[in-house]
Amino acid sequence: MPVITYDKQPYACEDGETVLQCLTRHGVAIPSSCESGVCQTCLMRGVQGRPPAAAQQGLKDTLQAQHYFMACVCEPGEDMEVVLAGADVTHLLEAEVMAKSALNDDILRILLKPAQPFDYKAGQFINLYRPDGVVRSYSLASVPRQDECLELHVRVLPGGNMSTWVRDEMHPGDTVAIEGPVGDCFYVPGRPEQPILLVGTGTGLAPLWGVLRDALAQGHRGQIHLFHGSYSTAGLYLVDELRALEEAHDNFIYTPCADEPGDDMNAGVTCERADLAALAALPDLKSWRIYLCGHPDMVDVMKKKAFLAGASLSDIYTDPFVYSMTSS
Repeated sequence: MPVITYDKQPYACEDGETVLQCLTRHGVAIPSSCESGVCQTCLMRGVQGRPPAAAQQGLKDTLQAQHYFMACVCEPGEDMEVVLAGADVTHLLEAEVMAKSALNDDILRILLKPAQPFDYKAGQFINLYRPDGVVRSYSLASVPRQDECLELHVRVLPGGNMSTWVRDEMHPGDTVAIEGPVGDCFYVPGRPEQPILLVGTGTGLAPLWGVLRDALAQGHRGQIHLFHGSYSTAGLYLVDELRALEEAHDNFIYTPCADEPGDDMNAGVTCERADLAALAALPDLKSWRIYLCGHPDMVDVMKKKAFLAGASLSDIYTDPFVYSMTSS
């Protein structure tokens, strides 16, 4: 007889009983509606124990990978610890600053080594805490089992509370607090022939750099197109590294983009917004997997246009970045 642990309390689940029925029978109120696995009102996540596949049908693959399930149709086959979808089950963890370097005039690469094992997926994000409690979210550019440290790309904004502290006061050897990982903008294996489109602006390249390298490392065979944009070529970064990957992998195509032409325009840089360049090059996105990261307006507009171009909403993954000139 499986035991369901919720809010630190164990509840015995009878044979043939769903997680929702078990918790409800014990007086625990769980949001629900259709009770047939359609509306997803009762969406939960297994912190310990794996939900049966039948309880995950219809969920996005990234949600399935994080053990989300519908409680109303989940008949557990083993003991499980569960939480409601969106519940915060992360904990603060210390990490040592291993390195800090410039990627361009405005963006810093930060390498962190957690004090304890840290399970994450490339493209997710963490919260970084300043000693006085100020916290900001940064996407992970590193790849598990490939990179020894967590990699962040921090854009330094004029007057930014966190980013200027990172630039001026964070040093290798320092200890910082992190929390996470969070987010579902990551690569899930299983459809190796599916074409992938990656579109990012600014430090939206960070999660895409992780997703790209993770997909290639896991043997993805379908075409992978990356469009990275900035206002000018000075805002682009990792250009040499991306071109080296393009040379090494026949299925990867890299297109750096600059919004405006200028004296710094380099050969091989497309003078166009990254999202517009992507749609012009790939007008039919049916059956594509799409990752959109960076400026929230770009992410929102491109998501709609990708859907109109044939992409399934379940195959569109987003990570919009919100910058504040006074608080970043």
